Amino acid sequence: MESDAGLAQEVESILAAARERGGGGDRVAVEARSLTDAFEAAAADGCVPIIAEVKPTSPTADGERTDDPVELAEQMVAGGAAALSVLTEPDHFGGSAETLARVRAAVDVPVLRKDFVLHEAQLDVVEADVVLLIVRFLDEDGTDDLETLLSAARERGFQVLVEAHTADEVRRAVDAGADVVGVNNRDLAKLEVDLETFPRAAEAAPESVTLIAESGIGTADDVARMRAAGADALLVGSAIMDHGGDSDVAENTRRLTDAETQT
Repeated sequence: MESDAGLAQEVESILAAARERGGGGDRVAVEARSLTDAFEAAAADGCVPIIAEVKPTSPTADGERTDDPVELAEQMVAGGAAALSVLTEPDHFGGSAETLARVRAAVDVPVLRKDFVLHEAQLDVVEADVVLLIVRFLDEDGTDDLETLLSAARERGFQVLVEAHTADEVRRAVDAGADVVGVNNRDLAKLEVDLETFPRAAEAAPESVTLIAESGIGTADDVARMRAAGADALLVGSAIMDHGGDSDVAENTRRLTDAETQT
């Protein structure tokens, strides 16, 4: 069901919780591992650059994965993941800053902090290599604007993945200074996935921007479709985590990183 604001009620609930969360205290300073270098290294090895997501559950998941997140992260890296995404949103995704810190200490690939950051103080929670900023939820009453947050994140040493859903949002991201842009195939108004979203929105990005296709990617054909449309990398959560089962996370990751050798 959608809210009056045009967002699914689950998303409204997530944002309401995010507005209530403060910052972590002391200003964070990060020596980040390069996300783009990791993508280039994966491609040079003949692998599809994949950001594999450690996500215990979500409002769209069929179940919950209760394995130790550090073990899951290590399996994803063993399966060829170029980078990891770790949820730190606690109320709806089962994430935590502590989990991210543990994962980042255990692996040598870049780690993205996946959360709903609305204010500069919320950057000062945990060291990560990359932080997520979502265009749709910024530049509104009660939030900081995208350009301000982008600059504040970079001042702390973070790289920034700016997430968009439409061509207009891609342009807004680029105009604000984003050089890594993710296009989410999931419509946050309805929580529905349309794999035509990335090809439509990606056309608005200049060649200098690193493009990441997000959500709904689960097969080698999906990988080929996103790559053909210009995706430099893919962010994959549910297809790797397998929330409804207990399949091999390393193998799930490898199936996608090796996808271009299968088609």
